[in-house]
Amino acid sequence: MSSPEPVEPVEPDPPEAGARFRAEIYEQPQALLRLLEHEPDYERVAELARERGASTVRMVGHGSSDNAASYGVYAFGLRPRWTAFRDSISLTVHYGTKLDMSGTTAIALSQSGRTPDVVTYLERARGNGAFTVALTNDPGSDLASVAEAVLPLAAGDERAVAATKTYLNQIAALGLLASHAAGKGRRFATSIRLVAEELGELIPELERRVIPVASAFSFTGRMFIIGRGPEFASAREIALKLLETTRIAAEPLTATDLAHGPVAALDPLFPVWAIASNDETLSAVVEGAERARETGAVLIASGAAANAVPDAAYRLPLPDLGSNLLGPLLSVVPGQLFAWALARARGLDPDRPRGLSKVTLAR
Repeated sequence: MSSPEPVEPVEPDPPEAGARFRAEIYEQPQALLRLLEHEPDYERVAELARERGASTVRMVGHGSSDNAASYGVYAFGLRPRWTAFRDSISLTVHYGTKLDMSGTTAIALSQSGRTPDVVTYLERARGNGAFTVALTNDPGSDLASVAEAVLPLAAGDERAVAATKTYLNQIAALGLLASHAAGKGRRFATSIRLVAEELGELIPELERRVIPVASAFSFTGRMFIIGRGPEFASAREIALKLLETTRIAAEPLTATDLAHGPVAALDPLFPVWAIASNDETLSAVVEGAERARETGAVLIASGAAANAVPDAAYRLPLPDLGSNLLGPLLSVVPGQLFAWALARARGLDPDRPRGLSKVTLAR
C-alpha cells in the first residue's frame, strides 16, 4: 500500500485590513452596557468626593484618555458645577512640584492602568492631599493599587491599536460620575442605556454613509476638525484617529480658534470637519464653518445640527439626544468610521499604523 501524499498546510487568509478596528467600533454599544453594571461604584465615589469636599477635579491621561478629560471639564462644570481641568503631569512627575491638592479629586485615566507617569502622578497627588481615583479597564493594575478608589471602565480587551470603545466608555464614565455628584446619576445611566440601543442601529447605517465620503478624501493630506463645548473632545478624538490610522495631518480646533489665525492656512484642498450640536455653541460652529467656506475649503458637517451648517459638501447628521453631555457619545462614531474607511481608501491597514503597537490589554 502506497503512503498517502503529504498535504501542504493551508495558510489562513490574512485578516481584512482594519478588521479589529471596525469590530471594536461595533462593540461600543455592548461596552457601554458593561459600564452600567458598575454604576453603584460611580455613585459611591461621587458620594466620597462630596463628603471630602473634593469639588475641584484634576484629570490626567495620554492620547484618547486626555481627549476624554476635555469632555470631563464640561461634564463636571455643567452637572455638579465643579471646577475641573486637565492637569499637568510634568509639574508633578518631572519637575517634582509639591502642589497643595487638598479639596481636589484627582482622576487618572488609563486603559491599561500601567502608564508609568500617570501612575506616579496619582501616587504623588494622593501624598499631596487629593482624593485619588483610577479610571481604568484593569482594576488589578498598578494605577488601581495607588488610588483610593477604582472605577472600572469595563470596555473589555482592546485589540485594535487605535482606541475606540475605551474612549467612549471613558466619556460615559466621566458623565456618569459627574451626574452622580449632582444627584442625577441614575437618570444619566438610563440615558446611556438608550444611547447604547441607538448606537446598535446607527453604526451600520453610518458605515454605509461614511464610506463614499471617505473615498472622496482619499488624497487629502491635512484637515481641521472643529467643535465647541463638550464636542471639542470629539474633535480632538477624531483628529487623533485620523493621525493614527490615515497619516493625515489632522488638527482639532475650537470653532473660534479657527478664526484666530489657522483660517489663513485654508484653501480648496484643505477640508474642515465641523461638529455641530443643538446647544449654545451652535452659532460659533456655524460662524467658524462659514469662515472656512469663504476660503474655498470643503466642509464636512456632522452632529445633531449638521443640517444647520451652510454650504457643507457632505453631511452626517445624528439623532438629537437633547443633552450636550450625551451628544459626544454619538458624535465621535462617524469620525471613527471615517478614519477606518479613509485608511482603507488610501491603501493602509488601520490595524497596523506605522510606528505604533498595542501593548495595553485589559484583564
